[in-house]
Amino acid sequence: MGVLFAPHKGAVTRKKISRTTGHYADEVKDKFSDFVDTMTGKFEKVKEDVTEFTEEKMAKAEEVKKNLKNA
Repeated sequence: MGVLFAPHKGAVTRKKISRTTGHYADEVKDKFSDFVDTMTGKFEKVKEDVTEFTEEKMAKAEEVKKNLKNA
């Protein structure tokens, strides 16, 4: 609000508002990009964990299946 009531011409005031808004927009873009990178990393980790878990359980199921056939 203080910028709007400043004793400057309208063009100067609009430039100040534009610069400030641009700065905040850049910050938001950077934070969003960081958030996306973090979430992508976490998703990849979960995907790897699930794949590993599934492979272990499938191997165990095959082992049980073999043991049942040999029994």
